[in-house]
Amino acid sequence: MAKEDPAPDIYVGLLFVAVASLITGCIFLVLELNSYGWQFN
Repeated sequence: MAKEDPAPDIYVGLLFVAVASLITGCIFLVLELNSYGWQFN
Protein backbone atom coordinates (compact mmCIF):
# COMPACT_ATOMS: atom_id res chain seq x y z
CA MET A 1 0.00 0.00 0.00
CA ALA A 2 1.17 3.49 -0.81
CA LYS A 3 1.63 5.78 2.15
CA GLU A 4 0.26 9.30 1.71
CA ASP A 5 2.63 12.19 2.32
CA PRO A 6 1.64 14.48 5.19
CA ALA A 7 0.29 17.87 4.23
CA PRO A 8 2.83 20.71 4.58
CA ASP A 9 2.24 22.81 7.67
CA ILE A 10 3.40 26.23 8.85
CA TYR A 11 6.89 24.96 9.67
CA VAL A 12 7.51 23.93 6.07
CA GLY A 13 6.46 27.42 5.02
CA LEU A 14 8.85 28.93 7.56
CA LEU A 15 11.67 26.78 6.14
CA PHE A 16 11.02 28.19 2.68
CA VAL A 17 10.96 31.72 4.09
CA ALA A 18 14.29 31.08 5.85
CA VAL A 19 15.93 29.71 2.69
CA ALA A 20 14.64 32.62 0.62
CA SER A 21 15.98 35.14 3.14
CA LEU A 22 19.39 33.41 3.20
CA ILE A 23 19.60 33.58 -0.59
CA THR A 24 18.48 37.22 -0.58
CA GLY A 25 21.09 38.04 2.07
CA CYS A 26 23.83 36.39 0.02
CA ILE A 27 22.79 38.38 -3.05
CA PHE A 28 22.85 41.67 -1.12
CA LEU A 29 26.24 40.74 0.38
CA VAL A 30 27.72 40.16 -3.09
CA LEU A 31 26.23 43.46 -4.34
CA GLU A 32 27.70 45.32 -1.35
CA LEU A 33 31.13 43.72 -1.77
CA ASN A 34 31.10 44.59 -5.49
CA SER A 35 30.76 48.26 -4.58
CA TYR A 36 34.16 47.95 -2.84
CA GLY A 37 35.77 46.33 -5.88
CA TRP A 38 35.67 42.78 -4.47
CA GLN A 39 35.87 39.96 -7.00
CA PHE A 40 36.21 36.19 -7.19
CA ASN A 41 39.74 34.89 -7.68
